[in-house]
Amino acid sequence: MTAKPDIKTLGSLKESGYTIKNIKDELRDNLINKIRNKENVFEGIFGYETTVIPQLEHAILSRHNINLLGLRGQAKTRLARMMTTLLDEWIPYVSGSEINDDPFNPISRYAKELIEKEGDNTPIEWLHRDDRFFEKLATPDVTVADLIGDIDPIKAANLKLSYADDRVIHFGMIPRANRSIFVINELPDLQARIQVSLFNILQEGDVQIRGFKVRMPLDIQFVFTANPEDYTNRGSIVTPLKDRIGSQILTHYPENIHVAKEITKYESSLDSRQNNGIYVPELAKDLLEQIGFEARDSEFVDYKSGVSARMSITAFENLLSTAERRSLLTGDQNTSVRLSDFMGVIPAITGKVELVYEGEQEGAEAVAQILIDNAIKTLFTSYFPKVEKLEKKDVAGPFQQITDWFLEDDGFIEITDESSDESYAKALNRITALDKIIEKYQPDTKKEDLLFMKEFILWGLSANKKLNKERFRSGVFFS
Repeated sequence: MTAKPDIKTLGSLKESGYTIKNIKDELRDNLINKIRNKENVFEGIFGYETTVIPQLEHAILSRHNINLLGLRGQAKTRLARMMTTLLDEWIPYVSGSEINDDPFNPISRYAKELIEKEGDNTPIEWLHRDDRFFEKLATPDVTVADLIGDIDPIKAANLKLSYADDRVIHFGMIPRANRSIFVINELPDLQARIQVSLFNILQEGDVQIRGFKVRMPLDIQFVFTANPEDYTNRGSIVTPLKDRIGSQILTHYPENIHVAKEITKYESSLDSRQNNGIYVPELAKDLLEQIGFEARDSEFVDYKSGVSARMSITAFENLLSTAERRSLLTGDQNTSVRLSDFMGVIPAITGKVELVYEGEQEGAEAVAQILIDNAIKTLFTSYFPKVEKLEKKDVAGPFQQITDWFLEDDGFIEITDESSDESYAKALNRITALDKIIEKYQPDTKKEDLLFMKEFILWGLSANKKLNKERFRSGVFFS
């Protein structure tokens, strides 16, 4: 943060040659400079480089109010918040003004009377761009008074004024956000009559408060967010309001696992022990993200509600916490994520998906396990041959040696949730056929990934009905 300017009076501000822009020009000019300098305006936003971000920049260059339309967990609010980086770091305003009056063009009665009285000695204060962001979640109980303003009887009593005097008005959130970015989240949830109250603010710049027609050309960059689901389930954006919003931009989920992994890596909240003491194979990261893709296509999950990117983020945090807890119990200083640790991500899945009727019948936890199995099944064919349901007689399939191992002497393998790394390795290394499969089809597997790959084969064969897998209280059992 650069130092706050030391100009403290209107006269000094005039002498400095300072010019004030409206907020839309401010955003536009700063964006132009950043584009010219090849700067990334929306740092930490992944997957929108060729879709959403160019459209958002077009809207800013066009000086439009913006509606971001998309399902939950698509970084709509994050994009709006990051627009503050396009504001000037400091702007001057009339000291004591409730609505951040521009010293050169005041709009409130307070600021006009103060400047008329004090002239060039009018005190000036400076507002940082971080304080120029206002956000309101649209809920059915929001009133016009909340957003626009109302008569304040306490102010009338203290100032000994009648209700006919406009000085008794208490400004709502929108006037107080003058010269700022104002975000209304989930706009369709706002009652239609409340949406109507925004018409004049967006277009003409005047408002009515309890019979007072207040000419108030507010300088605001509006950003709205909405979920397409809301248009059918809870409400809609009234047509005249939509007509006054310059640009509507559609957001979307990550289009591939690589982008999804970047988002999860950037957003996950981990401490140094989890980062340094727990190894996570790339396959485990891919598998975690694939669960989200499976959920968005699942017959058990309501696709209209979407599956937030927050599911993958919290699932990743749970995955590492599961491995961390196990290592604390076993005394292993360092450990690696196991596929059986994915049972620990189920709470992160069940809390993030909306189930349809069929999903409710299955049960949230059962659906989560189905999603994990489907993710394993999907990725399995990227690493190993497709598992055929029916194999030719007298022709050994690629996994014949593994299934034969289980058939000999009622072979089985048990992996407990809290087994030490040594016990885990010993259990998997009993099946020598796993090494042969990996050597044949994945010869470049890193040494530290071998155990995860072996367990992945067992889970993959189970998902394809070639092995039995049973979950018991403290682990998994393959037979």
